[in-house]
Amino acid sequence: MKAFTYERATSPAAAAAAVARVQGAKFLAGGTNLLDLMKLEIETPTHLVDVQDLGLDRIEATDAGGLKIGAFVTNSALAADMRVRRDYGVLARAIVAGASGQLRNKATTAGNLLQRTRCPYFYDTNQPCNKRNAGSGCAAIGGISRQLAVIGTSDQCIATYPGDMAVALRVLDATVETVKGDGATRAIPIADFHRLPGDTPQRDSVLEAGELITSVTLPRPIGGTHVYRKVRDRASYAFALISVAAVVDKDGGGRIAFGGVAPKPWRVEAAERALRDGAKAAAAAAFAGARPTAQNKFKIVLAERTLASVLAEAKEG
Repeated sequence: MKAFTYERATSPAAAAAAVARVQGAKFLAGGTNLLDLMKLEIETPTHLVDVQDLGLDRIEATDAGGLKIGAFVTNSALAADMRVRRDYGVLARAIVAGASGQLRNKATTAGNLLQRTRCPYFYDTNQPCNKRNAGSGCAAIGGISRQLAVIGTSDQCIATYPGDMAVALRVLDATVETVKGDGATRAIPIADFHRLPGDTPQRDSVLEAGELITSVTLPRPIGGTHVYRKVRDRASYAFALISVAAVVDKDGGGRIAFGGVAPKPWRVEAAERALRDGAKAAAAAAFAGARPTAQNKFKIVLAERTLASVLAEAKEG
C-alpha cells in the first residue's frame, strides 16, 4: 500500500472541498471496497478524507411521502428499517442478497453505489484494463468473459456493475443527492448516475471531482408485489450472474431492472411495456441490441428464465 495523508471532515461541504483541492484525494466511509483496492494498489489515493462523522446516517420521512436515506446509513440498518421493509421491499431484499452480514454492518449507502467492478482483469494488475488504466486495452475482450456484460458495453470495456442495492433503487426511481467542493448541491436521478463505458470506461459515474453523495431519496411508495431474485454460482457471498428487481402490479404490469448484465443497473421501459405479454417478450425488449460473447450468451436465456420465475412468484403474492 502506498503512503497517503489523512484528515477527518467536519462538514459535507468541507469534505467535498478537501477532495476537490487535493489531487488524487478520495473519500473514506465504510472502506469495504476502497481499502481492498488500496492494498492491491489499484486505487492509490494521495489523501483520504474521512466522512464517517458527518451525521449522514439517518433515515427520515420526506414531505413528499418518501424516504431520505443518509449517505452513511449502513446496509444492515437500511435493510432492517421497518419503513423500508414495508414499503420498499425490493430494496430490503436486494441488500440482504449482497455480501455478508459482517460487510453489510460496515458498508454504506453511498459506498455501495460507488463500488468498482469485480471484473477479474480489473483486479489483475498484470493485465491491461481501460477501467483501471485508461488507454491500456481490455484483456476481457477475447479473454474469459463468462461473468461479464452482455449489453451496454463498448469496444473499450465489457465489465459489469456488481451491486444489488442499485438495481432495486433503479426500479424505485431513487434520486442521488450530492454536494460539490464549492458548496453547490444537485439531485441526480438514479437512471443517470452510473455511466456506460463508451470511450471513457475509467469513469463509473457522473460525479465530478470532489462531489460527495449526501443522501439517496426514495419517492412515495408505489405498491405492488416486490421481488428480488439473484442467480449466482454459489448460494452466498457471490456476485450475480443475473439478478432481477421487480415491482409487479395485480394485472401483471410493473417495473423491472436487471443486474449482472451491464455496466450499470439495466432497466428498459420498452421491456416493462411488454411485461404483460410474459417474460419472453419482456426479456427480448430488455436485451435488444445485446452483444454477448460466446462464453456469456447464456445470460440472456438465464435472464428470461429468472424473470419468468419472478413473475410467477409475484403472481402467487
